[in-house]
Formats: sequence, C-alpha cells, structure tokens
Amino acid sequence: MREVLLAKFGEIYLKGLNRPFFMKMLMRRIRERVKDVCGEVYLSDSRIYMIDVKDMDECVRRVTRVFGVHSVSPAIEMEKDDFEKIKETASRMMDGVSGTFKVLARRSDKHYPIDSPEINAQLGERILMEHPQLKVDVKKPQNVLNVEIRDSALLYLKNIPAYGGMPVGTNGRATLLLSGGIDSPVAGWMIAKRGVKIDAVHFYSFPYTSERAKQKVIDLAKIISESCCGVRVHIVPFTDIQMQIHEKCMDEYTTILMRRYMMRIADRIAQKNGSQALITGESIGQVASQTIYALQTTNAVCSLPVFRPLIGFDKQEIIDIAVKIGTFETSSLPFEDCCTVFTPRHPATHPKLEKILECEEKLDSEALIQAAIDGVEVIET
Repeated sequence: MREVLLAKFGEIYLKGLNRPFFMKMLMRRIRERVKDVCGEVYLSDSRIYMIDVKDMDECVRRVTRVFGVHSVSPAIEMEKDDFEKIKETASRMMDGVSGTFKVLARRSDKHYPIDSPEINAQLGERILMEHPQLKVDVKKPQNVLNVEIRDSALLYLKNIPAYGGMPVGTNGRATLLLSGGIDSPVAGWMIAKRGVKIDAVHFYSFPYTSERAKQKVIDLAKIISESCCGVRVHIVPFTDIQMQIHEKCMDEYTTILMRRYMMRIADRIAQKNGSQALITGESIGQVASQTIYALQTTNAVCSLPVFRPLIGFDKQEIIDIAVKIGTFETSSLPFEDCCTVFTPRHPATHPKLEKILECEEKLDSEALIQAAIDGVEVIET
C-alpha cells in the first residue's frame, strides 16, 4: 500500500493513432513541472502515476496547471486481491468525513471476481457500519469515494479539476502581442491551452512608460509561463515610431497607425522565430482600435494569421479568466503601457485605408521598423 498522485487526461483520448505523440509530450511536460517534488512519473493503464511525492500540495498545484491534464487525485494504491483490506482502507479513509456519501467503483479489469455494483454495496455497508454519522446519497452526495480496479486497486476521495486542453508543443508556435493589460495574457494562455508554444512581443516607450511598467509585463509573462512552459519576451523600443506618428500624422489615426506598426514588427519577429501565427487580446468593439473596420486595417499588414481568442468575449468574461489564471492582480497595477501614450481624444472608429496610407507615406517605415527590431531586448521567463 502506498500514496500516489493520479493524473487523468481527457481530450487526448480522441487522438486515435496519433495518441502516443500527445501522450509522450504530456508525460514530458508533467515530468518537467514536478521533477523536484516527485520521485517518479509513469503511465499505466490510462492513468499517470506520481510516486514518492515530497510535497503533495505543491505537486497537485503544479500538475493541475499542466495543459493536457483533466484532473488529479491523491490516492491510495494497494493490492486488488485482498478485498477485505480494500474494505478496511475504504472505511478508514472516511474517518473525519461527515454528511452524505456514495461509493463509485469502476473496473478496467473485467476479470476481477467482484463487479462494480457489488463493490459499491460491500464498501458502502462497511462504511455505514463503522461511521454511523454518514448517510448514503447516490444522486447528490457530498462525498464520493472512488474505487478503481486496474492493475492494482486505487481509492481516492478528491477529484481536483485541472486546466485541460492539449500539451504545449503539440500544435506549433505563435507570438503574442503582450501589453500590460488584462486581455493579452488571457489570450496567450487560451491559445497555449490548445497545445501552442508561445513567444511574446511587448512594445516599450521609454521614457513615457516606466521601468515598473516593463517589469509588470515580465511578471505577467512569468505567471502564464508556468502553464505555457516558459515564455520568451521580446521587448521592442517603440518611442521613435510613436513620436513620428504623433508629429506627422492626423491625430484621430494615431492609434490605428501604431497598431499597424506593432503588427508589422511582431510579424517579422514571429517569422524569424519560427512562429506560424500572431495572437492578440482584441475583442470586437472594446476600444476604437478594435472595431471591425479597424481590425481590417491592422490585418492588412500581416503575412501570418492572427488569432483573437477573446474576439466575442465581454470584459467580465475576460476578467473571470484572468482571476482564474492569476494574472488579474498584476494586470490591474496602475502602470501605463505604450498603448495609452499619445491616445487621441477622438480616435477614428471607421478608419479609411487611403487616409492611413497617406499618413504612412510621411514616415520612413522601413527604417523605423528595422531600428525597432535591432533594439529588441529578449528576456526568458
């Protein structure tokens, strides 16, 4: 008999003949996350086992944040042949438990001599006999004692939800335009959840934005990197481009023009790093640069596809996810990013492409873009 941590996976079951590739990556990601708190990780009979766990709470916290894991359960593993010992262990696990319960047995070993309903009945009877404070409720129990008969017997009370999704590294690479706001870290996290490895690009306008604003973005990258398996952040100096736009272009078009230059630069950095797509945190109509008309003009300068996972979300839905993944508090710190510098009083919501091109003709675009790319600082998180 020993304590183990079980990890279950969900969507990977649907991968058919490709399943071994996804499982190999999932096992790799789990081992990376728990190597200093767990002795061994292995796969057996559709369950991932972690044994010799040094810190169960920390191991649970880490594994639930690995994309591809559906849930985790601290469990007791024991020999399945000694059913009396199983009943004794099940009863002992209910010590200190109150309210209602049920036993939920599953047999992957169909040769086991006792079927699932009989396991439920015998364990439930033993528990009721030794714990008169408990009552059975098979429909909406407050506690569920899970019993799995596999290569061994597994007993557990907790089934802790994890993030789900697909293991990072199974679906290509994309580059996130990461601001210091609430939306973009959530957008990057959501795309990474689908198995995409992400890099990030942040536009930094010193001295109009402070070192604290820059550090805020690095901190956000560190938070999401726990699930995203590390995020490489490219800090792009953007002050010269903003100043040129501010001095030479129509005021109501400055936001759209800045976005177009950001997308051009991000597109080039992404291609250099082998990304197949860009990611933004845009949501239709949230601000002037995110109207359908504005998005058309920013899409026009990109050669890579642009993923916008939040495009139909309202702000509260985005905030709810930010709270869940731990970025909301940092995103809410009152340090301005470059998107709030030189913001026009009346930004264009229906920008005309001919006017945008007229403005850009006044700028030495290639020189400005190349200077920004040459000045990139890369930070690993």
